[in-house]
Amino acid sequence: MPAPLKFLMPGWFAVVMGLAGLALAWHRAVPAMGEMATGISLVVAFAAAIVFVALAAASLVRARRFPEAFREDFAHPVRHPFVAAIPISLILLATAGVALAGASAWARAAWWIGALAQLAVTAWVVAKWWRGNQPGGIVWPALTPALFIPVVGNVLVPLAGVPLGHEAWSAAQFAVGLFFWPIVHALIAVRLATQGSWPERLQPAVFIFVAPPSVVGLALAQFGAHPMLAWGAWGLALFALLTALTQLRRILALPFAIPHWAMSFPLAAFSALTLRLGPAGSAIAGMGILALAVASLAILALSFATVKGLRDGTLLAPEPVAAIQPAAAAQ
Repeated sequence: MPAPLKFLMPGWFAVVMGLAGLALAWHRAVPAMGEMATGISLVVAFAAAIVFVALAAASLVRARRFPEAFREDFAHPVRHPFVAAIPISLILLATAGVALAGASAWARAAWWIGALAQLAVTAWVVAKWWRGNQPGGIVWPALTPALFIPVVGNVLVPLAGVPLGHEAWSAAQFAVGLFFWPIVHALIAVRLATQGSWPERLQPAVFIFVAPPSVVGLALAQFGAHPMLAWGAWGLALFALLTALTQLRRILALPFAIPHWAMSFPLAAFSALTLRLGPAGSAIAGMGILALAVASLAILALSFATVKGLRDGTLLAPEPVAAIQPAAAAQ
């Protein structure tokens, strides 16, 4: 049996994304719930930072001990978008740091490193599209909602960039994510129409559709845009959440795996936007608290399942291999 470290894919950083997103959501709950929410936010943000350091250190060791596995992550048609989970984790940790402790040198450094790395990953992924059906180009059956992470993830940049005083750069990178958001939707629609759905074990990724409108709404509020624009984004996020919930029974029937963490950040981001838009004491604020409770329970359950999977040896193991071929060829 190969060393478990060999199978530590970049998708593991989705754990950091979920925890950091939950910390930000609890911070948004402070007006409605008081200082208790601040304390919970600090604890969850600290946990996210610890997990990031542990994963980063383990990933460096993995890259040295198993360079072929590290290179495979970048070449794999399904896994390569998850490389962006690393810079996005940095952006989210910087955002949590700014929200909870104000602007600091480490938060500024983490934000710049994350923002620039995210932009580089976006350019790398989009460059693959230009290759068409050539080697290394688009493989239609391999497209999943994970493609939102490297391409649309740029919309996260303003959350910390604006309070850090980098409004112009934040707006520029936000525009990149906003531009590609409908394009990625179209690509995934074509993939569904021509190839059918993605492998069952990736079904939790349907919740990723909730993340872009949620983050766009938060960013628009950060920029001081007209409130109705943020409310429009909230409506899109709510619709995406309702449609994702139709797949919940199928998701819960699956054996637990790291793709289940794809549910975490979208749920946290939606609750953060709801709390951001709803004044304390309003019905929307109550809905935000309910959404925060659901996100917290979901991430707690995911955390327990992850610890159990690591203890039982079911997570850091070879992934099932699904044949990737056009639907027409399979008939």
